[in-house]
Amino acid sequence: MPTDLTPESIRKALRAVKDPELGLNIVDIGLIYDTAVDEAGDVRVTMTLTSPGCPSGAEIMQDARTVLGDLAGVRSVEIDLVWEPYWTPERMDPRVRAFLG
Repeated sequence: MPTDLTPESIRKALRAVKDPELGLNIVDIGLIYDTAVDEAGDVRVTMTLTSPGCPSGAEIMQDARTVLGDLAGVRSVEIDLVWEPYWTPERMDPRVRAFLG
């Protein structure tokens, strides 16, 4: 695994992915539950959406795949969409929650 490819660098890259409805990145709004990368450069992201009926879900997930696939050293990207635990506003970064009121 390239030394600069870590779960933290994966999270950092995912900050470029915005929820088109909120205009905020998916990390700060709490949609990313876990990130992992193995020695071969295979990336796995466990995430959710704000609701099962999110009209932007496919776009958000594709944007995440694209951003991560463009990172040096990434061989593959797997996005696991989960509904447990269910997303709530409490998962947001406190600064974002305060900004949104």
